[in-house]
Amino acid sequence: MTDTQPYGTPEQPRLAVHGEAHLEVDPEIAGITITITTRGTDRRATLDDLTRRNTHVIDLIKSYGDTIEKLETGAFTLTPELTRHGRGERVRTYHGTVHITTELTDFTTLGELTTRLADLELTRVDGPWWSLRPDSPAHSEVRRRAVHQAVARAREYADALGTTLAALVELSDPGAENPTPYGLPAAGGMAFRAAAPGAPEPAPTLDLEPQRQSVHARVNARFLMTPPKL
Repeated sequence: MTDTQPYGTPEQPRLAVHGEAHLEVDPEIAGITITITTRGTDRRATLDDLTRRNTHVIDLIKSYGDTIEKLETGAFTLTPELTRHGRGERVRTYHGTVHITTELTDFTTLGELTTRLADLELTRVDGPWWSLRPDSPAHSEVRRRAVHQAVARAREYADALGTTLAALVELSDPGAENPTPYGLPAAGGMAFRAAAPGAPEPAPTLDLEPQRQSVHARVNARFLMTPPKL
């Protein structure tokens, strides 16, 4: 029968520690959400207007080439607004909406694109939201530092007892059970609404400062020690 107790014996004393590391790094990706809206009394005309402006926004984003990491269309809605007319109801107007999400890797381009999008009629821009890629080197670096801290801490305990570490019994990553979802918006996002139609001059390019990202790792480690002389 295998002994699963986390305790050692006088001949093989066991030591349990944890290691943590924290890094502050520059973001690798910035995301924004664009909401295009339209309104009209004719259903087909409203749909045509929404389609035209959606195509214009997508073409504008694609014009930035390789700096665009991702471009996706989300929800599309065309909703009639009813009003009472006599004993019945009639459609007073139609509301159309399209949501577009894009991610960029060039933050200079981000400021220019955000301004150009926000300058369009009936267009809202939300963001930016900064993030790291799932395979960012920052993740592996912070895990290495956490392991190194766990080993250093265990050695300090062993040294305090006048002994040394003999073997690693277990190394576990508690964060593996509850990973941080990729692409969650970071705090500090802003919303931009388009200027009224007929603005005389293009809006100046927005100067956006990237928000540094916090990367954290924690590991649990168990070691066997050489029996100390107490």
